[in-house]
Amino acid sequence: MGHSLLAGAGVLSLIAGLASQQALSNIMSGILIVIFKPFRINDKITIRGSFTGTVEDINLRQVVIRDFENNRIIVPNSVISSDLLVNAHIGEEKNCRMIDIGIGYSSNVERALEIMKEEVANHPLHIDGRSTEDIDNNVPLVTARVTALGDSSVNLRVWAWAKDSSDGYVMMCDLLQSIKKRFDTEYIEIPFPQRTITYSKND
Repeated sequence: MGHSLLAGAGVLSLIAGLASQQALSNIMSGILIVIFKPFRINDKITIRGSFTGTVEDINLRQVVIRDFENNRIIVPNSVISSDLLVNAHIGEEKNCRMIDIGIGYSSNVERALEIMKEEVANHPLHIDGRSTEDIDNNVPLVTARVTALGDSSVNLRVWAWAKDSSDGYVMMCDLLQSIKKRFDTEYIEIPFPQRTITYSKND
């Protein structure tokens, strides 16, 4: 029985040691976050390349992030300090959205590019994203290009600028709808996957 008690005490000591090590790691990471300020309260950040939310609280143990569905996510400081992080509020807030649309090979590519540029330029949230040097060199207000020749579509991209990431998201959603509507009006096809199913007839 003495051996069992000693073994149990050893396991508890190990667990306590690991827990205290994790707590110390979170505290040290929290101190570094406070000192170097990679983000602040109300900043919108993206971690792990896909999760985006607004920072609501920062303390020595964890960071509380509110996502777009109003959920609160608790992220340990040691995790957020060692992960790839995108902060939309550091430096310039101006936001560029790349809008990609594929059209059919029989469609008018030049007209499709013009429609995409017109829709971006006319959107109320779009801003002039050009530098002074770009303007001096007569770089157009909106740029659209062919980016690839896919298996079933010609892939087009237009660049749209907004004053921040929130406006950029709204603008992108609006443009996807308005460009699709213009394409329908001018008979520019957006292809979709099609499958041919063959049934075997058993004799």
